[in-house]
Amino acid sequence: MAVFPPELTVEHLNRSMPNTMGGHIGIEFTKVGEDYLEAKMPVDHRTQQPMGLLHGGASVALAETMGSIAAYCVIDRSKFFCVGLEINANHLKGAKSGYVIGRTSPIHIGKQTHVWEIRIRDEQDNPICISRITMAILEIKK
Repeated sequence: MAVFPPELTVEHLNRSMPNTMGGHIGIEFTKVGEDYLEAKMPVDHRTQQPMGLLHGGASVALAETMGSIAAYCVIDRSKFFCVGLEINANHLKGAKSGYVIGRTSPIHIGKQTHVWEIRIRDEQDNPICISRITMAILEIKK
């Protein structure tokens, strides 16, 4: 079942990155599917902790960026906006270099809440982090 509008493109998503946290840490959207988005993030000086491993907070930033943008892409933006309500993350494996790739897909798309799953893996397809974000869908007060 198609979740995202067919006109949604990677180029459109990446135009939202400059001057944001996602842009600062190098997040770049790479794929748009009917029911998923993919993005990559470098494991470098912007996203590593002092021991040289990917910082867990950077994984959460990738997850929140992806889940928030996914929710934003499927709501009626003339009537609603969305904000993060809760996010969790299980860090499964470390990464020291290269890129991590996130894939987000919906678990629930309701009128007042969305729940999105974000699976982050390394370039060898090893699972790095599994996250879930709940988004509150709020009505624009006019």
